[in-house]
Amino acid sequence: MLRVMRKLLSVLLCLIIGVSLATAQTTKVSGVVISAEDGEPIIGASVVAKGTTTGTVTDFEGKFHLDVPKTAKFLAVSYVGMKSQDVA
Repeated sequence: MLRVMRKLLSVLLCLIIGVSLATAQTTKVSGVVISAEDGEPIIGASVVAKGTTTGTVTDFEGKFHLDVPKTAKFLAVSYVGMKSQDVA
């Protein structure tokens, strides 16, 4: 019984360490997407960490919040009918 408990404790410890390492490899990024034409916020624009599947859409004020992997160097911002743009 003691042996099983030690194995279970070891597995749980490894799981906790793995999760903490995975979350430490991201950066929180937030911002506002606005139109260059009139300075108004863009509602529903797509914001994706380039080269990943991590992304979000802007809210009704054009704001977004995203946990970006440290390996991603650019955000790809796109919206229907507008030119897409990569932002460092």
